[in-house]
Amino acid sequence: MMPCASQAQSFHSLKQSKQMSILEAHNVTREYQMKAETVRALSEVSVSIQRGEFAAILGTSGSGKSTLLNLFGGLDRPTGGEVLFDGKSLAPLSSREMSRYRLHSVGMIFQSFNLIPTMTARDNVSLALAFAGLNKSERRKRSLALLDRVGLLPRADHLPSELSGGEQQRVSIARAIANQPQVLLADEPTGNLDSNRAAEVIGLLDEMRQRDGKTIVLITHDQELAARYATKIVRLKDGRVMEGGV
Repeated sequence: MMPCASQAQSFHSLKQSKQMSILEAHNVTREYQMKAETVRALSEVSVSIQRGEFAAILGTSGSGKSTLLNLFGGLDRPTGGEVLFDGKSLAPLSSREMSRYRLHSVGMIFQSFNLIPTMTARDNVSLALAFAGLNKSERRKRSLALLDRVGLLPRADHLPSELSGGEQQRVSIARAIANQPQVLLADEPTGNLDSNRAAEVIGLLDEMRQRDGKTIVLITHDQELAARYATKIVRLKDGRVMEGGV
């Protein structure tokens, strides 16, 4: 039986939805004032990340990788150009709206873990849920489920100092996905890990992409890991996308 016109239109809309970019940078420039000197970290960069992609951003130190990630994460705003999430510009967002964007739409993972040293793994994850307004009972239940998701349920009551580097990064991943963001932004998340733990962490992120439909944007110096897991590679040099680098 041939599909009716409305069915065909529905299939077409679904296909378009799957192909839609979830993150975009349009001719983005970011400049910083360093005393009397203007430093240009990014220069007219255009990058598009499709929903469900694992995008790796490569480049040497000072190439603009972290600046681009911070713009995607709403931690910074461009000097020129535009950043969009799910087709909508971030430019009009107020500080309060940008905070909500960071809380619910994107999850950030950092090289230094950024865990609170006096709080257990469970409490570090629970804190992100508290910011979202969940009550204490729900926070406890969900934080344990999140730690189980990253394979750390038996370590829930351990302090960061009692965890290995790989375990601490798993806690930070659990915290990053606490409020069910569509995108995970990871800034050198394996920089403090040995090669085996690094592969485990990147493998976990890729599993979340395939199983949960997350979009992953990873900054890394590890070209081998990028080649192994990334579905898209963006190369930056001196604040610009290299030719053939997208």
